[in-house]
Amino acid sequence: MNDPDHRDRMAALEARIAAAKGIDKKSVPHGQDHYSAAQVGWRMVTELVAGLLIGFAIGYGLDWLLGIAPAMMILFTLLGFVAGIKAMIRSAKELENDTSGHSAGDELRDKDGD
Repeated sequence: MNDPDHRDRMAALEARIAAAKGIDKKSVPHGQDHYSAAQVGWRMVTELVAGLLIGFAIGYGLDWLLGIAPAMMILFTLLGFVAGIKAMIRSAKELENDTSGHSAGDELRDKDGD
């Protein structure tokens, strides 16, 4: 199944399908360049939960060491929440910059007639 002839035939078939659909293979995002909404959502949720859990763990550990019941746990859980929100905002800005860069390039390419 991994022989070169099979790969060549599959590539030719994909090219014919793309030509029939009128899709330029270079303009279609693929792989790591394209993020679905679900991937972005899970990344942000993971960052928020990780911040909360790390903050909770540090606070709980300090409470256990210092012998003061919920004070550090509450404080560090809130700090973890803030850190998670900041990480989510940073991810959103990163994705916004990536998509705005691609769309600006597409607009320039369209104006040039390419």
